[in-house]
Amino acid sequence: MAINLDIKEIMKYYSNPEVRKEIADYSKNRWIAIHTSLKGVSYFIRYWSKSGPPLHIASPNDVGALLARFRGLGPRTIYASVNVYHNISRREGVEDPNNIRYCTPIWDIDGSLECCGDIVDVARVIVEALEKYGVSKSVYIKWSGRGMHVQIHEKAFSHEILSRYNPLDIAYSVVDYIINACKDKIIEIINKACVGERPLKVENEIDLKRVFTVPLSLHKSLDLVAVCLKPNQLDDFTPEWAKPDNFKHDTEWRKFEEGEADELAIKAMSEIGGYFKRIGEIRKVVQVEQPKKIARRKTKKPVKIGRFQVMALLQAARYYLLTGDIDKAKSFGLNRAIFYAWAKRHAKGRVFKRKITDTTREVEVTTREGKKMMYIGDEGAFISEKGWFIIGDKEQLPSDYDKEIADKISTAIPYEEAWKAAIEYLKQFPKKVLLSQSKFYNEAYKTVRDNFFDIVVKKKRPPSLLDFENKRTE
Repeated sequence: MAINLDIKEIMKYYSNPEVRKEIADYSKNRWIAIHTSLKGVSYFIRYWSKSGPPLHIASPNDVGALLARFRGLGPRTIYASVNVYHNISRREGVEDPNNIRYCTPIWDIDGSLECCGDIVDVARVIVEALEKYGVSKSVYIKWSGRGMHVQIHEKAFSHEILSRYNPLDIAYSVVDYIINACKDKIIEIINKACVGERPLKVENEIDLKRVFTVPLSLHKSLDLVAVCLKPNQLDDFTPEWAKPDNFKHDTEWRKFEEGEADELAIKAMSEIGGYFKRIGEIRKVVQVEQPKKIARRKTKKPVKIGRFQVMALLQAARYYLLTGDIDKAKSFGLNRAIFYAWAKRHAKGRVFKRKITDTTREVEVTTREGKKMMYIGDEGAFISEKGWFIIGDKEQLPSDYDKEIADKISTAIPYEEAWKAAIEYLKQFPKKVLLSQSKFYNEAYKTVRDNFFDIVVKKKRPPSLLDFENKRTE
């Protein structure tokens, strides 16, 4: 099932009128993204040009035009936003909550191809939960290649409900609410699931810029396509339905009953509160630790630590070196990691800065916009009355850091080893780098974000870092 199709075969597949119609009908007024791969280098394209409008598809002919525009980069997979917009032609419009007309609730079930039966079982649990709330006619499932997306048609919510709440708030809350209701059953399935290449999990990935594979798009790394099916077809489904040259796809994903999801929306909004009130919180993921598979090869896999964890670790080490307070360092580290991850996905985040002088203290508390703010060098972040760093009203506690950062790093290398390496790594930088938001991000973090283990722990430093060190000593 691995990639065998070349660019000519890919373009031929997308020339199929049925494929183009399904992609166009689903994508209308959504923000489109294209995944490309050229000579092993991947690109994720979301705009027509560097300063141009968002990618969008309005007709079947647009599918061909879009792929032809980026043919030189090896286009393969087409994604579309969870949001359906009033106006998709303006670049700034995709970041405007008031421009969202509808939003599709999607439960992302991720797993391994060889564990298809377990993925179907989880999808069935979610479908049954939705049926209990009277939502059935508007539900469909999309096989994504290594998992399933259970989706509610975005028009299953009445105009009255959509006028009462932002559609993105509704979608986020509905997904979270049902995950909460199904959590025990999902974990029971995961505990009994086969051990695949990828862990079986369910996530709430609804956010302002989130995209998912469109119906009948090719998968980015498997020669399979995304096919849709209705709940009554789950028992018969197999990955054979997703073969590009002979796919089985149900076009009734279009069917919906307006208003049948209203009751669920009201209950979910009452309990969850909406997307915009939850910004800064860790997204909901249901999974359990699975036993490790016996390696088929004797060669060790490279140690990989995610960018989110690297950012939090280095920010915590930065704060600790400046203050010596380990608990506040953990709070700061997680706070900054969440902030930069959110800023990257949603918009250019506003970094509060101040001018640094020779007499500037490393850490200083002040008031801004009626809230307490702590400056670390020239970078400011809001804090609670208890002194913990916050995003919105959510405190980032040391225990949160241990769970989201330390524990996850420990799955790759012992956390203490990573912490000591981070401290030693940052000690080599002049203090002005630790006090500067932009210098720290570009010179300390960005250089090692994708190769932290090799560069910082194993000290296999890249030429760019060596060049920087040489400049410092000149």
